[in-house]
Amino acid sequence: MGKARLGVIGCGVIGQYHLKMAHRADHVELVAVADGVEERARKAGEEFDVPSVYTDAEALLNDDRVDGVVLAFPTTGRTELALRALAMGKHVLTEKPVAMNAQEVQRMIAARGDRVVACCSSRYQFLPSTQAAIELVASGALGDLRVIHCRALSALGKPPDKPPPPWRLNRSMNGGGILVNWGCYDLDYLLAITGWSLRPKTVLARAWPISADFESYVAPGSDAETHFAALIVCEGGTAIHYERGEYVAARTEAAWHIVGTKGSLRLHMTTIEDKRIIHEDTSKQEGVVARTIWQGQEDGDAVHAGPVEDFAAAILEHREPKTSLEKALIVQKITDAIYASSATGRAVEMA
Repeated sequence: MGKARLGVIGCGVIGQYHLKMAHRADHVELVAVADGVEERARKAGEEFDVPSVYTDAEALLNDDRVDGVVLAFPTTGRTELALRALAMGKHVLTEKPVAMNAQEVQRMIAARGDRVVACCSSRYQFLPSTQAAIELVASGALGDLRVIHCRALSALGKPPDKPPPPWRLNRSMNGGGILVNWGCYDLDYLLAITGWSLRPKTVLARAWPISADFESYVAPGSDAETHFAALIVCEGGTAIHYERGEYVAARTEAAWHIVGTKGSLRLHMTTIEDKRIIHEDTSKQEGVVARTIWQGQEDGDAVHAGPVEDFAAAILEHREPKTSLEKALIVQKITDAIYASSATGRAVEMA
Protein backbone atom coordinates (compact mmCIF):
# COMPACT_ATOMS: atom_id res chain seq x y z
CA MET A 1 0.00 0.00 0.00
CA GLY A 2 2.90 2.37 0.63
CA LYS A 3 2.80 5.18 3.18
CA ALA A 4 1.00 8.52 3.36
CA ARG A 5 3.27 11.25 4.69
CA LEU A 6 1.35 13.23 7.29
CA GLY A 7 1.87 16.37 9.35
CA VAL A 8 -0.07 17.17 12.53
CA ILE A 9 -0.95 20.78 13.36
CA GLY A 10 -1.78 21.11 17.06
CA CYS A 11 0.04 19.08 19.71
CA GLY A 12 -2.41 19.54 22.60
CA VAL A 13 -4.62 16.86 24.16
CA ILE A 14 -6.34 15.62 20.99
CA GLY A 15 -3.21 16.21 18.93
CA GLN A 16 -1.36 13.75 21.16
CA TYR A 17 -3.83 11.03 20.17
CA HIS A 18 -3.33 11.76 16.48
CA LEU A 19 0.45 11.73 16.90
CA LYS A 20 0.39 8.43 18.77
CA MET A 21 -1.86 6.71 16.23
CA ALA A 22 -0.04 8.12 13.20
CA HIS A 23 3.31 7.09 14.69
CA ARG A 24 2.25 3.46 15.09
CA ALA A 25 0.21 3.06 11.86
CA ASP A 26 1.87 0.83 9.26
CA HIS A 27 0.83 2.95 6.27
CA VAL A 28 1.64 6.37 7.78
CA GLU A 29 4.94 8.23 7.85
CA LEU A 30 4.77 11.05 10.38
CA VAL A 31 7.03 13.69 8.85
CA ALA A 32 6.11 16.99 10.55
CA VAL A 33 4.41 18.58 13.56
CA ALA A 34 3.49 22.18 14.32
CA ASP A 35 2.26 24.02 17.39
CA GLY A 36 2.31 27.68 18.39
CA VAL A 37 3.77 26.67 21.75
CA GLU A 38 7.39 25.89 20.92
CA GLU A 39 7.99 23.64 23.90
CA ARG A 40 4.93 21.55 23.09
CA ALA A 41 5.96 21.17 19.46
CA ARG A 42 9.51 20.22 20.43
CA LYS A 43 8.38 17.58 22.93
CA ALA A 44 6.01 16.06 20.39
CA GLY A 45 8.79 15.89 17.83
CA GLU A 46 11.10 14.15 20.27
CA GLU A 47 8.52 11.70 21.62
CA PHE A 48 7.29 10.57 18.23
CA ASP A 49 10.59 10.83 16.35
CA VAL A 50 9.29 13.44 13.89
CA PRO A 51 11.98 14.86 11.60
CA SER A 52 10.49 18.36 11.13
CA VAL A 53 9.14 20.52 13.96
CA TYR A 54 7.50 23.89 13.34
CA THR A 55 5.99 26.61 15.48
CA ASP A 56 3.98 27.95 12.54
CA ALA A 57 1.27 26.09 10.61
CA GLU A 58 2.15 27.87 7.37
CA ALA A 59 5.70 26.54 7.58
CA LEU A 60 4.38 22.98 7.84
CA LEU A 61 2.09 23.51 4.86
CA ASN A 62 5.12 24.67 2.86
CA ASP A 63 6.90 21.39 3.58
CA ASP A 64 6.86 19.48 0.26
CA ARG A 65 7.21 16.14 2.03
CA VAL A 66 3.76 16.48 3.62
CA ASP A 67 0.97 14.75 1.65
CA GLY A 68 -1.79 15.42 4.16
CA VAL A 69 -2.37 17.39 7.35
CA VAL A 70 -4.28 16.65 10.53
CA LEU A 71 -5.90 19.79 11.98
CA ALA A 72 -6.01 19.09 15.72
CA PHE A 73 -7.00 22.40 17.30
CA PRO A 74 -10.27 24.20 18.23
CA THR A 75 -12.86 24.91 15.57
CA THR A 76 -12.39 28.61 14.98
CA GLY A 77 -9.81 29.17 12.26
CA ARG A 78 -9.74 25.52 11.12
CA THR A 79 -11.69 26.12 7.93
CA GLU A 80 -9.36 28.89 6.77
CA LEU A 81 -6.33 26.69 7.40
CA ALA A 82 -8.04 23.75 5.66
CA LEU A 83 -8.69 25.95 2.63
CA ARG A 84 -5.05 27.04 2.65
CA ALA A 85 -3.92 23.42 2.83
CA LEU A 86 -6.19 22.42 -0.05
CA ALA A 87 -4.91 25.30 -2.15
CA MET A 88 -1.38 23.96 -1.58
CA GLY A 89 -2.39 20.48 -2.73
CA LYS A 90 -2.60 18.84 0.71
CA HIS A 91 -5.18 16.31 1.87
CA VAL A 92 -6.95 17.26 5.13
CA LEU A 93 -8.21 15.41 8.21
CA THR A 94 -10.08 17.87 10.41
CA GLU A 95 -11.04 17.45 14.03
CA LYS A 96 -14.69 17.61 14.99
CA PRO A 97 -16.92 19.47 14.61
CA VAL A 98 -16.09 19.75 10.93
CA ALA A 99 -16.64 23.54 10.95
CA MET A 100 -18.40 26.46 12.63
CA ASN A 101 -21.40 26.19 10.28
CA ALA A 102 -22.64 24.61 7.06
CA GLN A 103 -21.40 27.49 4.91
CA GLU A 104 -17.82 26.70 5.93
CA VAL A 105 -18.28 23.05 4.96
CA GLN A 106 -19.63 24.09 1.57
CA ARG A 107 -16.56 26.28 1.03
CA MET A 108 -14.32 23.30 1.69
CA ILE A 109 -16.34 21.12 -0.70
CA ALA A 110 -15.94 23.76 -3.41
CA ALA A 111 -12.18 23.94 -2.84
CA ARG A 112 -11.48 20.22 -2.36
CA GLY A 113 -10.82 19.15 -5.96
CA ASP A 114 -9.30 15.66 -6.01
CA ARG A 115 -7.95 15.83 -2.47
CA VAL A 116 -9.21 13.70 0.41
CA VAL A 117 -10.95 15.62 3.21
CA ALA A 118 -12.10 13.61 6.23
CA CYS A 119 -13.76 14.46 9.54
CA CYS A 120 -13.11 12.91 12.96
CA SER A 121 -16.83 12.70 13.79
CA SER A 122 -16.43 9.22 12.23
CA ARG A 123 -14.60 7.87 15.32
CA TYR A 124 -17.26 5.44 16.50
CA GLN A 125 -17.75 3.94 13.05
CA PHE A 126 -14.47 2.08 13.53
CA LEU A 127 -15.72 -0.12 16.36
CA PRO A 128 -16.61 -3.76 15.51
CA SER A 129 -20.03 -3.41 17.15
CA THR A 130 -20.90 -0.55 14.80
CA GLN A 131 -20.22 -2.71 11.75
CA ALA A 132 -22.50 -5.41 13.14
CA ALA A 133 -25.28 -2.82 13.56
CA ILE A 134 -24.75 -1.45 10.04
CA GLU A 135 -25.07 -4.93 8.55
CA LEU A 136 -28.23 -5.71 10.54
CA VAL A 137 -29.99 -2.51 9.41
CA ALA A 138 -28.82 -3.00 5.79
CA SER A 139 -30.34 -6.50 5.78
CA GLY A 140 -33.81 -5.00 6.15
CA ALA A 141 -34.45 -6.89 9.40
CA LEU A 142 -35.93 -3.78 11.05
CA GLY A 143 -38.33 -2.99 8.22
CA ASP A 144 -39.17 0.66 7.60
CA LEU A 145 -37.49 2.87 10.18
CA ARG A 146 -39.87 4.79 12.45
CA VAL A 147 -37.88 6.24 15.36
CA ILE A 148 -34.17 6.84 15.90
CA HIS A 149 -33.65 7.54 19.60
CA CYS A 150 -30.64 8.87 21.45
CA ARG A 151 -30.60 9.99 25.08
CA ALA A 152 -27.13 10.54 26.44
CA LEU A 153 -26.86 12.43 29.73
CA SER A 154 -23.95 12.95 32.12
CA ALA A 155 -25.12 13.73 35.63
CA LEU A 156 -23.79 16.66 37.61
CA GLY A 157 -20.95 15.42 39.77
CA LYS A 158 -18.57 16.93 42.24
CA PRO A 159 -16.95 20.25 41.26
CA PRO A 160 -14.00 19.63 38.92
CA ASP A 161 -10.45 20.16 40.14
CA LYS A 162 -10.04 22.63 37.30
CA PRO A 163 -12.60 23.92 34.78
CA PRO A 164 -12.67 22.67 31.18
CA PRO A 165 -10.56 24.57 28.62
CA PRO A 166 -12.02 28.00 27.72
CA TRP A 167 -12.87 27.02 24.12
CA ARG A 168 -14.99 23.99 25.03
CA LEU A 169 -18.21 25.86 25.87
CA ASN A 170 -17.52 29.02 23.88
CA ARG A 171 -19.59 29.79 20.79
CA SER A 172 -17.05 32.04 19.09
CA MET A 173 -14.17 29.59 19.57
CA ASN A 174 -15.92 26.23 19.22
CA GLY A 175 -19.15 26.90 17.35
CA GLY A 176 -21.23 25.73 20.32
CA GLY A 177 -21.17 23.45 23.35
CA ILE A 178 -22.21 19.87 24.00
CA LEU A 179 -23.95 19.64 20.61
CA VAL A 180 -20.72 20.15 18.67
CA ASN A 181 -18.50 18.41 21.24
CA TRP A 182 -20.51 15.18 21.39
CA GLY A 183 -23.54 15.64 19.14
CA CYS A 184 -21.49 15.25 15.98
CA TYR A 185 -20.45 11.78 17.19
CA ASP A 186 -24.05 10.73 17.94
CA LEU A 187 -25.38 11.97 14.62
CA ASP A 188 -22.49 10.54 12.57
CA TYR A 189 -22.93 7.18 14.36
CA LEU A 190 -26.69 6.96 13.85
CA LEU A 191 -26.63 8.21 10.27
CA ALA A 192 -23.87 5.74 9.39
CA ILE A 193 -25.75 2.81 10.95
CA THR A 194 -28.82 3.71 8.88
CA GLY A 195 -26.71 3.86 5.71
CA TRP A 196 -26.75 7.66 5.44
CA SER A 197 -30.20 7.17 3.91
CA LEU A 198 -32.13 9.57 6.18
CA ARG A 199 -32.97 13.01 4.81
CA PRO A 200 -33.73 15.42 7.70
CA LYS A 201 -36.57 17.78 6.86
CA THR A 202 -37.88 19.58 9.97
CA VAL A 203 -36.15 20.32 13.29
CA LEU A 204 -37.73 21.52 16.53
CA ALA A 205 -35.25 21.96 19.37
CA ARG A 206 -34.39 23.63 22.66
CA ALA A 207 -30.94 24.18 24.18
CA TRP A 208 -29.94 25.35 27.65
CA PRO A 209 -26.69 26.65 29.21
CA ILE A 210 -25.45 25.31 32.52
CA SER A 211 -27.63 26.22 35.50
CA ALA A 212 -26.59 29.47 37.19
CA ASP A 213 -26.13 27.46 40.40
CA PHE A 214 -23.27 25.50 38.83
CA GLU A 215 -21.42 28.06 36.70
CA SER A 216 -18.26 27.36 38.72
CA TYR A 217 -18.08 23.96 36.99
CA VAL A 218 -17.19 25.52 33.63
CA ALA A 219 -14.62 28.00 32.39
CA PRO A 220 -15.33 31.72 32.93
CA GLY A 221 -17.03 33.24 29.90
CA SER A 222 -18.68 29.99 28.81
CA ASP A 223 -21.78 30.89 26.80
CA ALA A 224 -22.69 27.68 24.98
CA GLU A 225 -25.23 24.98 25.79
CA THR A 226 -24.64 22.04 28.13
CA HIS A 227 -28.03 20.39 27.44
CA PHE A 228 -30.34 20.21 24.43
CA ALA A 229 -33.27 18.23 23.11
CA ALA A 230 -34.47 17.95 19.50
CA LEU A 231 -37.10 16.29 17.35
CA ILE A 232 -35.89 15.80 13.78
CA VAL A 233 -38.44 14.60 11.22
CA CYS A 234 -37.04 13.10 8.04
CA GLU A 235 -38.47 12.59 4.56
CA GLY A 236 -40.61 9.47 4.61
CA GLY A 237 -41.68 10.07 8.21
CA THR A 238 -38.76 8.71 10.23
CA ALA A 239 -38.36 10.70 13.44
CA ILE A 240 -35.10 11.25 15.34
CA HIS A 241 -35.66 11.91 19.04
CA TYR A 242 -32.39 13.26 20.38
CA GLU A 243 -31.22 14.56 23.76
CA ARG A 244 -27.67 15.08 25.01
CA GLY A 245 -26.44 16.87 28.12
CA GLU A 246 -23.68 17.26 30.66
CA TYR A 247 -23.79 18.70 34.20
CA VAL A 248 -27.51 17.83 34.20
CA ALA A 249 -29.78 17.33 37.21
CA ALA A 250 -30.61 13.76 36.22
CA ARG A 251 -28.97 10.37 36.45
CA THR A 252 -26.42 9.40 33.82
CA GLU A 253 -27.95 7.62 30.83
CA ALA A 254 -26.60 6.33 27.54
CA ALA A 255 -29.13 4.85 25.11
CA TRP A 256 -29.27 4.60 21.33
CA HIS A 257 -32.32 2.78 19.91
CA ILE A 258 -33.53 2.27 16.34
CA VAL A 259 -37.17 1.18 15.98
CA GLY A 260 -38.67 -0.10 12.73
CA THR A 261 -41.89 -1.76 11.59
CA LYS A 262 -40.46 -5.29 11.93
CA GLY A 263 -37.97 -4.98 14.77
CA SER A 264 -35.62 -2.73 16.69
CA LEU A 265 -31.97 -2.40 17.63
CA ARG A 266 -30.56 -1.40 21.03
CA LEU A 267 -27.10 0.13 20.87
CA HIS A 268 -24.32 1.64 22.94
CA MET A 269 -22.00 3.95 21.03
CA THR A 270 -19.02 4.23 23.35
CA THR A 271 -16.72 1.47 24.57
CA ILE A 272 -17.99 -0.17 27.77
CA GLU A 273 -17.35 -3.43 29.57
CA ASP A 274 -19.28 -6.41 28.16
CA LYS A 275 -20.88 -4.33 25.43
CA ARG A 276 -23.93 -5.80 23.68
CA ILE A 277 -25.86 -4.89 20.54
CA ILE A 278 -29.36 -6.34 20.79
CA HIS A 279 -31.78 -7.04 17.95
CA GLU A 280 -35.40 -7.16 19.10
CA ASP A 281 -37.07 -9.28 16.45
CA THR A 282 -40.78 -9.97 16.11
CA SER A 283 -42.97 -12.88 15.09
CA LYS A 284 -46.71 -13.57 15.19
CA GLN A 285 -46.07 -16.62 17.34
CA GLU A 286 -43.72 -15.16 19.97
CA GLY A 287 -44.10 -11.39 19.78
CA VAL A 288 -40.82 -9.58 20.51
CA VAL A 289 -37.76 -11.79 20.94
CA ALA A 290 -34.41 -10.25 21.88
CA ARG A 291 -31.13 -11.70 20.65
CA THR A 292 -27.60 -10.39 20.97
CA ILE A 293 -25.97 -9.84 17.56
CA TRP A 294 -22.67 -8.59 18.98
CA GLN A 295 -21.06 -8.93 22.38
CA GLY A 296 -17.55 -8.25 23.60
CA GLN A 297 -14.91 -5.83 24.75
CA GLU A 298 -13.67 -3.21 22.31
CA ASP A 299 -10.27 -1.57 22.14
CA GLY A 300 -10.78 2.09 23.05
CA ASP A 301 -7.79 3.06 20.90
CA ALA A 302 -9.82 2.17 17.81
CA VAL A 303 -11.83 5.40 18.03
CA HIS A 304 -8.60 7.40 17.78
CA ALA A 305 -6.69 5.16 15.39
CA GLY A 306 -9.60 4.79 12.98
CA PRO A 307 -9.81 8.33 11.55
CA VAL A 308 -6.04 8.65 11.00
CA GLU A 309 -5.61 5.19 9.49
CA ASP A 310 -8.69 5.59 7.28
CA PHE A 311 -7.52 9.04 6.15
CA ALA A 312 -4.12 7.69 5.13
CA ALA A 313 -5.67 4.68 3.38
CA ALA A 314 -8.12 6.94 1.52
CA ILE A 315 -5.18 9.01 0.23
CA LEU A 316 -3.28 5.92 -0.93
CA GLU A 317 -6.33 4.17 -2.40
CA HIS A 318 -7.83 7.30 -4.01
CA ARG A 319 -11.21 6.83 -2.31
CA GLU A 320 -13.59 8.63 0.03
CA PRO A 321 -12.98 8.43 3.79
CA LYS A 322 -15.59 7.06 6.20
CA THR A 323 -17.07 10.51 6.76
CA SER A 324 -16.59 12.70 3.71
CA LEU A 325 -17.38 16.40 3.59
CA GLU A 326 -20.76 15.63 2.04
CA LYS A 327 -21.67 13.40 4.98
CA ALA A 328 -20.23 15.87 7.49
CA LEU A 329 -22.36 18.56 5.84
CA ILE A 330 -25.53 16.62 6.74
CA VAL A 331 -24.40 16.50 10.39
CA GLN A 332 -23.54 20.21 10.34
CA LYS A 333 -26.87 21.19 8.76
CA ILE A 334 -28.74 19.32 11.51
CA THR A 335 -26.53 21.05 14.08
CA ASP A 336 -27.20 24.49 12.58
CA ALA A 337 -30.94 23.77 12.50
CA ILE A 338 -30.98 22.73 16.17
CA TYR A 339 -29.31 26.01 17.13
CA ALA A 340 -31.63 28.03 14.87
CA SER A 341 -34.77 26.37 16.24
CA SER A 342 -33.64 26.84 19.83
CA ALA A 343 -32.91 30.52 19.20
CA THR A 344 -36.27 31.26 17.55
CA GLY A 345 -38.52 28.85 19.43
CA ARG A 346 -39.92 27.62 16.12
CA ALA A 347 -39.46 24.60 13.90
CA VAL A 348 -36.83 24.98 11.18
CA GLU A 349 -37.25 23.56 7.68
CA MET A 350 -34.00 22.13 6.29
CA ALA A 351 -33.00 22.36 2.65
